[in-house]
Amino acid sequence: MSSGPRIVEVRERVLKQNDLLARELRREFRRAGVQVISLVSSPGSGKTALLEQLLTRLRRTYRVGALVGDLATDNDAARLQSSGAPVKQITTGTICHLDATMVSNAVSAWTLRDFDLLFIENVGNLVCPSSYDLGESLRIVVLSVTEGEDKPLKYPTIFNSADIAVITKMDLAGAVEFDFESAHRNIQTVCPGMSVYPVSAKTGVGMEVLIQRLSQWERPAQTAG
Repeated sequence: MSSGPRIVEVRERVLKQNDLLARELRREFRRAGVQVISLVSSPGSGKTALLEQLLTRLRRTYRVGALVGDLATDNDAARLQSSGAPVKQITTGTICHLDATMVSNAVSAWTLRDFDLLFIENVGNLVCPSSYDLGESLRIVVLSVTEGEDKPLKYPTIFNSADIAVITKMDLAGAVEFDFESAHRNIQTVCPGMSVYPVSAKTGVGMEVLIQRLSQWERPAQTAG
């Protein structure tokens, strides 16, 4: 007997439970007045370097923090702590994505009202994270110039689940013969109208434009309870 239908049933139940908790997390974040931004990408896209720059620059104006997901080690969290922002590592073991339960457990020791912006760096993976809502209010999909222009066409679901796209390592674009217009066109093919931000965390090119975009949010009013 095929186990196909059973696997589908279990997966649907897991996703439903995740969505319910993510919905409650979103309400909790809103009550606390914190904007939550998640980053998804493949491994090696440069999202940790990007997040390091975002935390360092944004903390001059906002109260920022970050959750970092990895299968093993706390290397990324240790690196991000140099920004001076509160950072917490989420070690997933064999699980290739973060889920709402992991996020809920990680923020339970924090007072959410102490933050204006909270970043969630997901495990490097262009497949599984697309299915899991984390209660975030903005999802950024990160693509590096070293990955090639056709990634959006190969992995359309992760791009469809995101709100904006960031292209990293633009300082290497010439060396790897990256065609920005082609990448932009492919993103628009998958997600018409999606805003695309080319940046270099190393040189700082494009960072202020991205920060200006992330700063264009209306902080939810904190509520009692």
